[in-house]
Amino acid sequence: MPRLLLPRSISREQRAGFPQLAEMLGKRLAEQVLLWGGAAWIGRRIRREGTLVLAYHNVVADDAAPAGDRSLHLPRSQFAAQLDLLRRRYQIVPLYQLLEAGNPGGSCVAITFDDAYRGALTHGLEELARRGLPATVFVTPAFIGGHAFWWDALARPGAEGLPVDFRAAALERWRGEDWCIREAVASQGRGVYEPPPDMRCATEAELRLAAERPGITLASHTWSHPNLLRLEPHELASELKRPLAWLRERFPQAAPWIAYPYGLSSAAVEAAAHAAGYEAGFLVSGGWLRGASSRFALPRYNVPAGLSVDGFDLRLAGFGCR
Repeated sequence: MPRLLLPRSISREQRAGFPQLAEMLGKRLAEQVLLWGGAAWIGRRIRREGTLVLAYHNVVADDAAPAGDRSLHLPRSQFAAQLDLLRRRYQIVPLYQLLEAGNPGGSCVAITFDDAYRGALTHGLEELARRGLPATVFVTPAFIGGHAFWWDALARPGAEGLPVDFRAAALERWRGEDWCIREAVASQGRGVYEPPPDMRCATEAELRLAAERPGITLASHTWSHPNLLRLEPHELASELKRPLAWLRERFPQAAPWIAYPYGLSSAAVEAAAHAAGYEAGFLVSGGWLRGASSRFALPRYNVPAGLSVDGFDLRLAGFGCR
């Protein structure tokens, strides 16, 4: 077999990217084969009475420069395309409707956003408003005011994200606490790359404008986004109670629901959430709602950036989304 000769004008970095390009093209081809073969249709028929809660993070302009944890920042045109597919395939309902009615009938989807990114509250909610669709935004009050999250500030611009071993240390050794992680990396001499405004948390004024939009509900994502599994009981109680009080003071219609930071929870955390006054708790994994064992361990499907519309369609049908 003849060798594939690459033009000399292609840089070493571009050559290194060819395996990733080949993998991406192979993935796209596999998605097309599954769709043409009717796999998505079969999956939707199996789940025609199912319900699913989608977990998004951020939505940014299509021309936004790569920054932060790229898996969290979905380009606006891709988000719009996903919404249009959802409207064709499913009934999109407010989250409270799934909680109150269980299964309202048919294949139902609720949309949620974690972290209250500025991009989500502008680009994301504008696309929802164009289509008259509801959503829930889980808010971390300690970051309200344009603050950046550690996983965005420490990710080198242009890189896919942080190394797996560093993320593990951040969640375990430094308890997922922003100040603690930043203090630790400062001593190591790691760079801090403050992300652009749309990749930071929204301001309170932006949050207020979002709450005034029809169909938008605010709920809690804890006070400062730590790993709840690593906190002492009194710290856990504070992280759960403070955001609920903050939201109720400013937004009386805020819902008593919580999305656990990093999707990490346990029986003790769930019991503490119930004691703090919450009525439901959400993970960021688990896929379709199928008789969840606890109202405080409700599953969601995390939607990563970079997922093609065909890939999104297949995952909703059950391929990679249990």
